[in-house]
Amino acid sequence: MSVAPPAVAVPPSRLQQFYALTKPRVVQLIVFCALIGMVLAVPGLPTAAQLGHMALASAGVWLVAGAAAAFNCIVEQGIDAKMKRTAWRPTAKGELSNAQTLLFSAVLCAAGSALLYIWVNPLTMWLTFATFVGYAVVYTVILKPLTPQNIVIGGASGAMPPVLGWAAMTGDVGPEALILFLIIFLWTPPHFWALALYRVEDYRKSGLPMLPVTHGNEFTRLQVFLYTLILFAGCLMPFIYGMSSWIYLVAAVLLSAGFCGYGFALWRSYSDALARKTFRFSLIHLSVLFAALLVDHYVL
Repeated sequence: MSVAPPAVAVPPSRLQQFYALTKPRVVQLIVFCALIGMVLAVPGLPTAAQLGHMALASAGVWLVAGAAAAFNCIVEQGIDAKMKRTAWRPTAKGELSNAQTLLFSAVLCAAGSALLYIWVNPLTMWLTFATFVGYAVVYTVILKPLTPQNIVIGGASGAMPPVLGWAAMTGDVGPEALILFLIIFLWTPPHFWALALYRVEDYRKSGLPMLPVTHGNEFTRLQVFLYTLILFAGCLMPFIYGMSSWIYLVAAVLLSAGFCGYGFALWRSYSDALARKTFRFSLIHLSVLFAALLVDHYVL
């Protein structure tokens, strides 16, 4: 009787390694939020020309966001190697050198910026490049290793995608875009701190001053709950301002109430499992909330 040899893990190809540097799941959410901004900026159904414009803008945002993610992998190479969540990254494992990663990041950033400047508009290019600097330099290099409020201040960069989308279609930044920015800005702390709560040992080993490390589990749980309450109010703004109707309002109330419920439960009785559920629900909250805005935009 022959025994099959044990399966040998196939190492990722060079292309897969470079693709992993762009943090695809994060970038997909960024482009989705930017696309929502584009669609909401166009009254009614977009024309074929507008759809092409959206595709070019989405590609440009994807390229620059991927460049920022790759640059982040260089800066946090040592930290990533200490954390289970990030130890698989090609830079952390030494599969790609810093020079290779830096060149890859520069090419993506240059290509995305050129695409946005030439085929979209200069304002979108400069806003997207400012977002790159805000995330890759201000947040990653300065704020993240220095203050437990890093995710609050640095969250401004992560909240920019709808603004980029709006600017891509209108050539300016309107109040509606700023409302979308506010929602993501308020959503970021409870989303990220829920993750940090059950990954606290990873962050402690990394030396990063994340809130659960510097202020403890109980204080962080309270902050998560309080931010979900503030976020609830922020999510009502599209309806209050008049950029959406009751379809969005119902979705916003239900989703935000659910997030507050998770935040309250987490504050009152902690478990890693509940923190994971809160983190996962936060992703559902933002995705469905913006999808509801989209449905509302076309139905009413």
